[in-house]
Amino acid sequence: MSYNFLKEELGFDMNQISVTVFEGEEGIPRDTEAAAAWEKMGIPKERIFYMPREDNWWGPAGETGPCGPDTEIFFDTGKPKCSDNCDPSCHCGKYLEIWNNVFMQYNKNKEGKYEPLAQKNVDTGLGLERVISLLQGKNNVYETELFADVIAQIKEHASDFNISSARIIADHLRASMFMIVDGVRPSNVEQGYVLRRLLRRVIRHMRKVGINPDTISEFVLTFVKVLTEMYPEIPANKDTLVQVISEEKDKFVKTLEHGEKEFAKNVAKAKEEGKNKLDGEVVFHLYDTFGFPPEMTAELAEENGLTIDMKEFEELFKKHQELSRAGSEAKFKGGLADHSEKTTAYHTATHLLHQALHIVLGDHATQSGSNITAERLRFDFKHPQKVTPEELKRVEDIVNEQIQRDLVVTCEEMSLEEAQKSGATGLFVNKYGDKVKVYTIGDFSKEICGGPHVEHTGTLGHFRIVKEEAVSAGVRRIKAVLE
Repeated sequence: MSYNFLKEELGFDMNQISVTVFEGEEGIPRDTEAAAAWEKMGIPKERIFYMPREDNWWGPAGETGPCGPDTEIFFDTGKPKCSDNCDPSCHCGKYLEIWNNVFMQYNKNKEGKYEPLAQKNVDTGLGLERVISLLQGKNNVYETELFADVIAQIKEHASDFNISSARIIADHLRASMFMIVDGVRPSNVEQGYVLRRLLRRVIRHMRKVGINPDTISEFVLTFVKVLTEMYPEIPANKDTLVQVISEEKDKFVKTLEHGEKEFAKNVAKAKEEGKNKLDGEVVFHLYDTFGFPPEMTAELAEENGLTIDMKEFEELFKKHQELSRAGSEAKFKGGLADHSEKTTAYHTATHLLHQALHIVLGDHATQSGSNITAERLRFDFKHPQKVTPEELKRVEDIVNEQIQRDLVVTCEEMSLEEAQKSGATGLFVNKYGDKVKVYTIGDFSKEICGGPHVEHTGTLGHFRIVKEEAVSAGVRRIKAVLE
């Protein structure tokens, strides 16, 4: 199917196609089957290359799970070979990988052994944008219409243009836009931290090429035009995209200049002392004080001929997490002001509210924060627009229905892995210890939480939403009372 699609549908010259297959290793045979299939379709033996595990094996995604050998398809760009040993495993630019077929035929177990899967299948991945660039006769994806307008705009604004930084700005900004449309917001945890790292690298490279970071919204709007036809979600969320990205830019720009000065000072000190590596303590200080992701510090260090002590940084970061976990234990037990009977009731009500928001608004409506006193609950959640009065009424009715059902609240202690496998939701994964408490409210809600909770929902009284408002771009707040 891959061969036919490339040849018949896309019109590739198959004389420019080479393939690789798994060479085999102890306990796993050489993939002569895939090689024979390619040869039968007309790929000559001299363009079929046997490669080791690092080149032609996929998975598992974790320590265990489905995996298998793969066969990869390469386009010969016509560039001369860099050496007599030049083949598709070489990164000189002669061969460009465009497609991959993974033969999912093994399961790696806990002992590290590979067992044949009862259900075997092919997992395939085509480099869509690479194929587009080849079909258009371009040298790379950044020359296609997907990026060309933004790259040109970057060049126009830059006082010290370089193509590498331009590509980083364009690529990371576009990726960030998709994440934001999917409901992710910049933060210091999980997906939010990935988004923050992307955007901060964009801003750093804008400054590097002499572009005022305030112009970032112009690049966003250009991408909106480019992507409108393919991804209608992008133009539909144009204002949110500009707002979220501009807010993150404002947060980082305030400290970026100071952080760069601090970095330069430490580079000079390291070189004076004859060091070729920045201490992890410096890396952590730049992260903790100036918001520099360690990957960004590593990139800056490389530009100055240095490396960073990532191991020491990770040790310091782990200690920081442990201190944060201990110091904010109360916060991650639901944001309770105290453990009185009233705040305990409100805490249980937030779990009902959270699940009701999922039902009415969708799974994206996850908790961003909460604050509970003896008088009311305040609950922040992710949602791109104002919640309508009809939606709020449905949420209120669902919560009151669970209260009237007088559901039993149970608690189990288990490992984080067991909790996640059981279907329990938990937002602050990096704040949890090895053992967690899972609170289940009848058949309605199941969350990882520090507690405390009421024993059954019938004691909560009547739930009423008193206010719904915006907190920031993509985050809403509900205030509610129990009567």
